Amino acid sequence: MDLQVLAAGSLRLAWQPLMAQFCRETGIHVDTRFAPAGMLRKRIEAGEYCSLFASANMAHPQALLEQGIASAVQRFAGNTLCVTAAVQVVEEQSDWLSLLANPALRIATSTPGSDPSGDYTWQLFDGLQSRFGVELHHRAMPLVGGPDSKPVPQGELAAAWLIGSGQADLFIGYRSYAGALKQHKALRVFEIPQPYNIEANYGVALCYERARPLWAFLGSDSARGILLQSGFSA
Repeated sequence: MDLQVLAAGSLRLAWQPLMAQFCRETGIHVDTRFAPAGMLRKRIEAGEYCSLFASANMAHPQALLEQGIASAVQRFAGNTLCVTAAVQVVEEQSDWLSLLANPALRIATSTPGSDPSGDYTWQLFDGLQSRFGVELHHRAMPLVGGPDSKPVPQGELAAAWLIGSGQADLFIGYRSYAGALKQHKALRVFEIPQPYNIEANYGVALCYERARPLWAFLGSDSARGILLQSGFSA
């Protein structure tokens, strides 16, 4: 029987090579369903079965551990944030901060509470307000990652879809998508320097013992190498 996994949507691009390698090493197949991690946690707490839960933060796996739904938790990957902009709003002197501070530009984000990407983005906003006096919370439009959000079309990246369809000028999301986003000529991707960026810690919760080989694999050097190639940090 295949392992049943619930995984954060931001892992989707890395997950196929990860699971292919896991299957080669163990012969075990994995069936994975993706959604924002906060929504997945609520589904698990409501009784939905999964043998393993891979989250874009540590808080959700830890909550399952404290409730006795999971028996073990570990961090297995890191990520940071970046800013994606429509090429037509970018000027020669533009940088990540000047774009965010421009009140004329519409900023799209994921949804805090439902999606850790939104939570990390709000932490970024807190830091920018404290350091530079730039207040972004009220300008942000949480357009994806929530229970009432329009679904991102299959095969699309959220940033490319939202900007390309005219719903936003900027999108703040995970840096692991930067390589794929840079392939779009209509987009520019801006790195956020380390002193101001937010470190996203991905955690995995072991919900049933039969998934322990996968839980162990995600902490292995083999998995770490694939995650690094996919834009995640160690």
